[in-house]
Amino acid sequence: MELNIIKKDYGICINNPNCFLAFSDFTVSDGIDIIENVNIVKAKNEFKATAKKAETFNQSQGAYIAQAVDSLDYFQNTYGDLSVLTFMSNDVVIEDFTEYLKVANSSKGFVDARINLSHVIYIDKIISPKDLLKIFKIVTNIKAKVLANMCLPVHIQNILNTDDFLAVLANVNVSENEDLDINNAQYDEINWDELKIRIEDAVQISLEDAFERLDLTFGILDYLVSEGILIGDLIDAGMELLAGVEVTQDLRDKMEAQILKSLCDINVIALLVAAMRTEQDLTGNRIREIDVSDDPAYLYTDEVLGLAISNQIAGTKATFNFKRYDEAKPGIIGGLPPMLDDIFAGLIAGCMSKIFEE
Repeated sequence: MELNIIKKDYGICINNPNCFLAFSDFTVSDGIDIIENVNIVKAKNEFKATAKKAETFNQSQGAYIAQAVDSLDYFQNTYGDLSVLTFMSNDVVIEDFTEYLKVANSSKGFVDARINLSHVIYIDKIISPKDLLKIFKIVTNIKAKVLANMCLPVHIQNILNTDDFLAVLANVNVSENEDLDINNAQYDEINWDELKIRIEDAVQISLEDAFERLDLTFGILDYLVSEGILIGDLIDAGMELLAGVEVTQDLRDKMEAQILKSLCDINVIALLVAAMRTEQDLTGNRIREIDVSDDPAYLYTDEVLGLAISNQIAGTKATFNFKRYDEAKPGIIGGLPPMLDDIFAGLIAGCMSKIFEE
């Protein structure tokens, strides 16, 4: 059955006069429901406000569930008897930082900003409540897995899907609809191995499509922000070890320009990201053989990466400068964890060496 979708400026109604069996976490829902309408409405996220708005919109005045949203932006992917509607609510935009670098930003700040990717899944089959719950769990699990595998910056992860919603819809037996006993009705046979794969693939595609449609991509500046590292902090750290040289605004501007230039170098980016990902795994105790709780002296990979970054930016001279910054750990460097302090010491050492060689 092709979904009947009614659109208005304040809501979207998915209508089925022959009724859906629905399992949802909607604002207005009993969890498991037999309904004619699925209403997505612009309303306050509370029962009374959402129900009132849904009542004014509800197609054919039939039974319904309703979800409050602040955005009606959605798209639909259909694969035979499986339809996936993805609803997108996003407060984050990608802005130009320099000619070659971009950064994620939000007018709401990264405490109040939200990115919610929600779903209404319809399977054109007659499915039992128990199996509908099983599908609900499949969708929930694959969403969490796909989003975790994206390894997004921490401040983006923190605002992602904090208020998303999910409804799974199936058909009911029309001939028994008037006095339907959903626990004893006849249901379609399901090939679970095949259906699970199809649902997982469809949800993964929907999430990838959502990020593409919202133009949400993340770069090295976003990962620096996620670690609490600002360009100004790196400039300050670089200036701390200067001796016999006056710190002028012109010098600070040259340092800033060099840092930003270095952050466009794919080799510098790769080394920084390698260190940041390694730091996450080690400090999260994800590698059984390595314990970094006391910054073991025999673990020198961080210094190897720091040296590689400084050398990539300014050659051999910078590797000697790296030793000074690594030992002194000026400014923000001293507050970073074991892997990060060395790689950013390497970044600063390379940039400082480069501006004084020009």
